[in-house]
Amino acid sequence: MSHFIELFHRDFIQDNRYKYLLTGLGNTLLITFFAVLIGIFIGFLIAIIRSSHDKMDRPGFLLNFLNLLSKIYLTVIRGTPTVVQLLISFFIIFTSPNASKLMVATLTFGINSGAYVAEIVRSGIMSIDAGQMEAGRSLGLNYAKTMRFIIMPQAFKNVLPALANEFIVLLKETSVCGYIGLADLTRGGDIIRSATYDAFLPLLTVAAIYLIMVCGLSALVGKLERRLRTSER
Repeated sequence: MSHFIELFHRDFIQDNRYKYLLTGLGNTLLITFFAVLIGIFIGFLIAIIRSSHDKMDRPGFLLNFLNLLSKIYLTVIRGTPTVVQLLISFFIIFTSPNASKLMVATLTFGINSGAYVAEIVRSGIMSIDAGQMEAGRSLGLNYAKTMRFIIMPQAFKNVLPALANEFIVLLKETSVCGYIGLADLTRGGDIIRSATYDAFLPLLTVAAIYLIMVCGLSALVGKLERRLRTSER
C-alpha cells in the first residue's frame, strides 16, 4: 500500500503533474464538443443533399453537382485514416505559425465526423416511408417544411443510437492529437509516464477517465431515447 501511495504521489502530486491530465482533459472536451457541432452541421447538410438527390426522379444540375461534391467528400474522408488527415491539416494546409493546434484539431475531427454523420442521417431519412412525404405535401407544406417538421424528427429518432456511437468514437479518436504536439488527455498521461518512467498509474488513469466519459455520454443518450419514446405515446 505504501508503495502505491508513493507512486501516486510521484505520478500526480509531485511537481503538480496532475495538471497535465487536467489540461489534456479540457482540450479533449473542447475538441470533441466543437467537432460534434461541426460534424452535425456538415452531416445533416450532406445527408439532405444526397437523400433529396436519390428521391427525386429528375434532379436539376445544381443538385447533381452538389451530390457529386458530397460523394467525393465522403469517399476521401472515409477512405483515409483520421491521423493522416490530422497530419495533412497541420503540416500542409494550416502551415501558418499562428495557426492554433486546438483549432486545427477541432476542424479536422469535425470534418471527419461529418462524413460519418452524413451517412447515418441519410440512412435514417431513407428509412422513412415515402407516404410521410406525400402526407406532408398534401397538407400544403413545401418540400423544406415537410423535411423539417415530418421527415427529420422521425429520422433523428431512428438514428440516435448510431449517432451516439459516432460521437463516442469521435471522443476516443481525439487521443491521436499528440501527433501534432497538442496536449490532449492521452498526451498528458504520456508526459507523466515519460517523466516518472511509470506507465502503470498514468495510463490506467487516462483509460479510466475515458471510460467514465463514455459511460456518462451513453447514460445521457439512453435518457434522451427514453424521453423520445415517451413522447411517442
